[in-house]
Amino acid sequence: WCRKFGPDYARRLRRRQGRLGDTWFLDEVFVTINGERQYLWRAVDQDGDLIDILVQPRRDGRAARRFFRKLLKSQRQEPGHLVTDKLGSYRAAHRDIMPSVTHDTQRYANNRVEASHQPTRQRERQMRGFKSRDHAQSFLHVHGVIQNLFRVGRHHLRAVHHRMLRARALTVWATVTAA
Repeated sequence: WCRKFGPDYARRLRRRQGRLGDTWFLDEVFVTINGERQYLWRAVDQDGDLIDILVQPRRDGRAARRFFRKLLKSQRQEPGHLVTDKLGSYRAAHRDIMPSVTHDTQRYANNRVEASHQPTRQRERQMRGFKSRDHAQSFLHVHGVIQNLFRVGRHHLRAVHHRMLRARALTVWATVTAA
C-alpha cells in the first residue's frame, strides 16, 4: 500500500499539517540496505514531528548540504534554531547554506531526534530490513508523515484530552483515505 497509496496520503496529510516548528533537530543513523551501509538523515521539530528524511550512501559535507537544501525546499523557510551533534559535516553545511541560523551542538541537546529513530528501527526489524534505498526512502517518508498524525504527546495530558486527540486523528485519517 505504501507505493500505491502512500505518496497520495502523505501529500494530503502534509497539506493539512500546516507549519512545523522553528527549531530543527538533525541527526543521521546508519541502516543496512541489501548488505550495504546507508545513512538515514532525519530532521524533527521541537514537538518531535518529522520534518523530512533522506537516505544517502555517505555522511560527508556534500550529503549534509544536500539534506539541508531538501529541508529548506520542503519547509520554504529557515529555522530559528538548529540542533545537531558534533559531526563536522553539519558545521560545513550550516556555514554554506544557513549561516544566519544559530547552531547548537551541545551534548544531549539532540536527544529528541535520537529518540525519533526508535520507530524506524522497530519497523526495520518487523520488515526484516529494507530491500533498496528507494524503497526505504519512500516508505520512511510516508511512515513519518502518518506517524506525525497519530503520535499525540502523552506527556501531561489528561485521558479525556488524549482520547479527543486520537479521535480527531482518526477522523482526519478517514477523510484523507476517503474511507
